[in-house]
Amino acid sequence: MQVSQPNDVKIYNLSAGKSLPEWLSERRRRLLQKEDVDIRRRIELIQDFEMPTASTNIEISQDGNYILASGCYKPRVRCYDLSQMSMKFERCLDSDIVRFQVLSDDYSKIAFLNCDRYVEFHAQYGRYYRTRIPKFGRDLVYHYPSCDLYLVGESSEVYRLNLEQGRFLNSLQTESESINCCDINPAHQLLAVGTAQGHVECWDPRSRTRVGKVDVATNNLGLESGSTRIPEVTSMKYCNGLLLGVGTSTGHVLLYDIRSDKPVLVKDHQYGLPINSLAFQNDVNMVLSTDSKILKIWHRDSGKPFTAIEPGTNINNLCSYPNSGLIFMATEAPKMLVYYVPSLGPAPRWCSFLDSLTEELEEDSQPAVYDDYKFVTKQDLTSLGLSHLVGTNLLRAYMHGFFIDIRLYHKAKAIAEPFAYEDYRKNLIKKKIDEERENRVVAKKLPKVNRQLAEKLLDEVSEKKIVGKVDVSNPLGDERFAAIFTNPDFEVDEDSEQYQLLHPIISKRDKERKEKKNELDKRLEDFNEISDGEVEGVASDVDESSSDDDYEWRLEYKKQQRDKQGSNRKPKFYELKSGEEFTSVKQPEDDKRKKNVSLGDRLNEGLDTSIIKSSGSSFGGKEIVFKIGKNQQEIAEENVAKAHRNERQKLRRSAKSILPKEKRAVYWRGKRVR
Repeated sequence: MQVSQPNDVKIYNLSAGKSLPEWLSERRRRLLQKEDVDIRRRIELIQDFEMPTASTNIEISQDGNYILASGCYKPRVRCYDLSQMSMKFERCLDSDIVRFQVLSDDYSKIAFLNCDRYVEFHAQYGRYYRTRIPKFGRDLVYHYPSCDLYLVGESSEVYRLNLEQGRFLNSLQTESESINCCDINPAHQLLAVGTAQGHVECWDPRSRTRVGKVDVATNNLGLESGSTRIPEVTSMKYCNGLLLGVGTSTGHVLLYDIRSDKPVLVKDHQYGLPINSLAFQNDVNMVLSTDSKILKIWHRDSGKPFTAIEPGTNINNLCSYPNSGLIFMATEAPKMLVYYVPSLGPAPRWCSFLDSLTEELEEDSQPAVYDDYKFVTKQDLTSLGLSHLVGTNLLRAYMHGFFIDIRLYHKAKAIAEPFAYEDYRKNLIKKKIDEERENRVVAKKLPKVNRQLAEKLLDEVSEKKIVGKVDVSNPLGDERFAAIFTNPDFEVDEDSEQYQLLHPIISKRDKERKEKKNELDKRLEDFNEISDGEVEGVASDVDESSSDDDYEWRLEYKKQQRDKQGSNRKPKFYELKSGEEFTSVKQPEDDKRKKNVSLGDRLNEGLDTSIIKSSGSSFGGKEIVFKIGKNQQEIAEENVAKAHRNERQKLRRSAKSILPKEKRAVYWRGKRVR
């Protein structure tokens, strides 16, 4: 899998890597994967996603579970089951496929438009029917409400084949000599056809009349450079109920609002090649347009380029998986290309692992393309004394500067600036020290005014995990509200009647703070035997200006006092009666601890006597006996397996009868000849 980043957009090429031939054995495949790194690192998203020579069209079924692709040579169509990520079936046809349309929700009904003027209809089992149209066809589209199949080609007519009646109906007569493409709006079923004369005609299938006509050539597309060729409409795609995308032979993409004859936006590919495919990503308002050289992704509202993909082979067709960032391309190469762009959308459900895979790759630090080279300008070369190297093989010209070997750059830097390395070393040491200091616990310095409010705001910041950012709702880090924590006039009196009316419910955190403070005050009153110096130290800890480090010290001090009180407890002795075994002193407490203590601790402390079997005296010679119980299902499964083994042993036959008999040695004149 290759990762590219044009225009700071991550693009993952899932088809990168070498492909293995089908006739290789499994052992040979494993050996090649061990030897070749490219084969080992490749990702085969869909198995056998390729054609013998080239691919022409790719379509996705309406339920999103199947991908159908046509290619050559021989002319064929392949169906891939996405739930299994492998090929489901393959069919060969008599002639090349120009276009095909999936008529059902799955792969069971398909219509093929061939280059020999034949239209083939395939069912789930194979070819169902075959008919012919008067002129060579270029595109087809299916109208679901009326079951009409519209076919356009080198004719001014739009042929209508009704699949319910099984016969041709009256054609739609246009004003052009030939038609290149057609599409139907899924919202209001308006039929749009693009002609070779640069017109877009819209027809209403209900009344079979033309409702509008747009002259694309009036925008002077491609005529600025002096070309006299009239731009043809080569591709067409509806985005929604009102927006229509039109691609021309001059490499322009026009976005039309069907209520106006002027384009909303005009996008130029700058290559002058015909646009062969259009697709829309409505979730992110992106347009995908391709010519034979490049795929460009740009913003639908402004036309600003987002990113581009240049595969290196001629592109025949583009297919975008709905509501995702997965893109399929049919090219003039045997392998059909698969790209994943996370910025366009998430991965589909059937390959959801791509999201986690790409996230792991983004977390790993990828080395830069030019890690071994340093980019320098002419001024840098002059300061280093390397200006005489311009024009040699040691410098590679790039944009407004040069690329130089990093080793040569460091040597020249050390000669020109002898103390540069020392400065670099000091900065590196300082950087590491600062990184280590970040992990230290920093004591909170709370202000004297509104101390409780500041402590509450700091707790909210820590819960939200805001690191290096300013929280707008938090006035503690805002200079505009600094007077709240410095001016005593802004002191909040929580005991006042107004404050209690505004805050009738005390939060749980405030209750915990007050309880801890009261408990600490009581603890300090009880420590009368402490020396005066310690009392002063403890009293200073409860001052309002104490930090959180003092609070932690107080908690540690209380723990030590509790440990002292526990150590002063005297042990209690119990007398065992005759015949009574020693189990435990605190039987009720031991029963409670059994649920939370591990097996080893229970055995060492003698808490669990159910798994200890005494042998000999009551205090020595103990052994642990474990007995694992089985449920009825496990016992039944073991009985069935045992009966099956016994049955197989009875029916088993020896294989000695089928083994070849050992040939005896043959001697001739005292010598062994066989």
